[in-house]
Amino acid sequence: MTVLRWLDRPGEQGVTWGVPWTRGQVRPGTPFALSDAAGRDVPVQSWVTATWPDGSVKWSAHAVGAGPAAEWYRLEPGREPAVPGTPVTVTREDGVLRVDTGVVTWTIGGRSTLARSIARGGREIARDVRLVSLRQREPTPDEGGTVAREQATGLVERVTVEQDGPVRAVVRLEGRHGDWLPFTVRLYFHAGAEHVRIMHTFVWDGDPERDFLAGLGLRADVVMRDELHDRHIRLAGGHGFHTEAVRGLTGLRRDPGRSARRAQVEGRAAGELHPDVASRLHLIPAWNDHTLDQGGADGYTLRKRTGEGHAWVTAPSGTRSAGYGYAGGPSGGLAFGLRDFWRLHPTRLDVRNAATGLATVTVWLWSPSAPAMDVRFYHDGLGQDTFAEQLEGLEITYEDYEPGFGDARGVARTHELGLRAHDGTPGAAELAAHAAALNEPGLLTCAPERVRAAGVFGVWGLPDRSTPAHAEIEDRLDFLFDLYVREREQRRWYGFWDYGDVMHTYDPDRHTWRYDVGGYAWDNSELSPDLWLWLQYLRTGRADVFRFAEAMTRHTGEVDVHHLGRWKGLGSRHNVQHWGCSCKQVRISNAAYRRFHYYLTADERTGDLLDELSAPEETFLAVDPLRKVREDAYTPDPSALSVGLGTDWGALAAAWLTRWERHGDERARDRLLGTMADIGALPHGFLTGEARLDLATGRFDTGRDAVSVSHLSALFGLPEICAELIALDLGVPGFERAWLDYCRLYLAPPERQEAELGRRLSGISLVQAHSRLTAYAAARTGDAEQAAELAAWAWRKFFLDEGDQLNNNPLQREPEWRLTLVDGPHVPHPVHEAPFVGTNGAAQYALAAVHNLALIGGHLPRR
Repeated sequence: MTVLRWLDRPGEQGVTWGVPWTRGQVRPGTPFALSDAAGRDVPVQSWVTATWPDGSVKWSAHAVGAGPAAEWYRLEPGREPAVPGTPVTVTREDGVLRVDTGVVTWTIGGRSTLARSIARGGREIARDVRLVSLRQREPTPDEGGTVAREQATGLVERVTVEQDGPVRAVVRLEGRHGDWLPFTVRLYFHAGAEHVRIMHTFVWDGDPERDFLAGLGLRADVVMRDELHDRHIRLAGGHGFHTEAVRGLTGLRRDPGRSARRAQVEGRAAGELHPDVASRLHLIPAWNDHTLDQGGADGYTLRKRTGEGHAWVTAPSGTRSAGYGYAGGPSGGLAFGLRDFWRLHPTRLDVRNAATGLATVTVWLWSPSAPAMDVRFYHDGLGQDTFAEQLEGLEITYEDYEPGFGDARGVARTHELGLRAHDGTPGAAELAAHAAALNEPGLLTCAPERVRAAGVFGVWGLPDRSTPAHAEIEDRLDFLFDLYVREREQRRWYGFWDYGDVMHTYDPDRHTWRYDVGGYAWDNSELSPDLWLWLQYLRTGRADVFRFAEAMTRHTGEVDVHHLGRWKGLGSRHNVQHWGCSCKQVRISNAAYRRFHYYLTADERTGDLLDELSAPEETFLAVDPLRKVREDAYTPDPSALSVGLGTDWGALAAAWLTRWERHGDERARDRLLGTMADIGALPHGFLTGEARLDLATGRFDTGRDAVSVSHLSALFGLPEICAELIALDLGVPGFERAWLDYCRLYLAPPERQEAELGRRLSGISLVQAHSRLTAYAAARTGDAEQAAELAAWAWRKFFLDEGDQLNNNPLQREPEWRLTLVDGPHVPHPVHEAPFVGTNGAAQYALAAVHNLALIGGHLPRR
């Protein structure tokens, strides 16, 4: 039995979530039943998302339909679930799908629509739900001028029913925005729900020199049956809604009557009007078109007009719109919205033709009011035509440039939208609740203690403040997370391509992050902030940590990774532009960074990202990560591919493991177990640094006898994935020994390295980060004396910046972590800064702290 509680706010229009299970606890085919806090059975739909090596359920996913939310729920394996009184159904006839939630019916079919019709209670509310886009062949001129725009409607090429009820149905539609921009749209239906969740993903496949996206949106036509003065337009501000009518009755020289005025504001039929007004209705302008335009993170404009060919009238505007709207009347209407509307600017909400029988609403993911999207590379190459020149550039701006590699082709973006069919105009409070639910959708979760007991996600433990020394580390973990939340707001890390990422390094001279300096700008998962945030969520259960980590997963899995083209399956290293770096590696497209979100939410789009890595080893044919620094004549060879045993193999292992546990993929299993055995068979195991992989067999050549380490090898998920693999007890000879040797020796005194390896290791760096390797060795040894010695050494390296051959971590040198207020004319606005914090140091401090507390917390010295 598992108790489930809401992450932050309850969900009342259907919720999907994931639950972990201890190995061997739940056998395949076991049913699940759900009951609420009062003991009433709640209909639930369940499926398995991962299994343990013995075939038992590791992660299950569950969905409930619409209805009043209980405070908490109880999930029980082994008992048959309740059946919904009105299930969601999916029927197909003559090539048309009809999905009926019991409240609304969507008719899906046709090349140019996502849905032909949306009906409620047998009455059509909306029709022709479709995707629209605008393209320019040149950028928007700085000083105005005419630029032709091509309009296109998204064309659906494939429709797949992924789930068909009884509680949850999922329909996947794939196609293109005209002749470019492949898209995937998922429609989510829950039993009893009026709201339908829509996930839209597009992949950029244009030519950056001649393709400029000037608009991208979701559009629907709304049937308008009511009198013009009974037609209501609602557009969200930051706290409530702008209350508009197509033909207004308030503020007139003649009073239509208090009840009529109040009814119009509240969204009801106005009823009988005073004769002085009723006889003059034709003289009151009808406001046909309405627009709310969110051009940036700090301001939206609201305007309306009586029709095309007439001037716009500006209405009171505001700062951050919740991105939700409604068009309709007492006989029905459609609500529409975009999650993170202002955070993903430039965005826009449109209502057109509201004075006609068929209004058109559009949720713009890229506002046509903004300059067209420009993804060209940000500089001309600066003469860096050779590897030698590029390495010189790396030395000054930390940018790994190479001609042609700063191409955005293949990057993607996912947006979450919602459409809700109403049988009448909702009140302001109801609309506000719906907007809040769209922006912070409900999620049921297990307590951290319950997740920890299941034994998933490797090494982590619950927060521990049992001593002042423990409390100090926990305080610093909180400080770092709170700092990045504050920095996201202070620095406005928002926008279509940027939201979800953080910056890499701070510039204390300018009191800003190095947004314009080569490889110091957007972080792109460098040194695993994704892992830090997810582990911090697991151990605390904090909703704000989850939301931050979720936004990062959405960003780094989509924008920082190429999903088609020559670099498909590879991510881009940190850069001024997310796709700008020539370092394309699986360390960024790493499955280890996405697994958390997938298993906790059962999100199908995140599952797609994991499926893209079904054969991650083949990416090493596309580009050699070490091509600029190699001293040999290596070129990628399918029978002998160079694979680093750190960042490379760690990412491969995460992808293979995830593929195996999600799909039972024997190929992935064999490559995982085979390469684990090969690493164990190498004379120096992980300390070999590199091995050659045969793509045909999926095995390493074990004849390499060398010793080489990199300070980056263990900082992109390798310790986390190795801990998971060892805990699985897969019976692979030599693997654990190989990993423990690496953990013991990386930070060992040089004399010990020399005694065991015949040489001292060079390039030792990021000492604090690697202290968690020593901690792992301490926890795994069966010798109490050796464990105490290694634990003491690990804590010493965690607290002292000694023996670092390449880097110095400012976090270790800063005795008091606090914010400093910077104010005055030398900064554009006051900021609270912590100039000693960079994302590399923050992420790795946090990961080392989490591991060390969990593994050797009992050996933490007094401070």
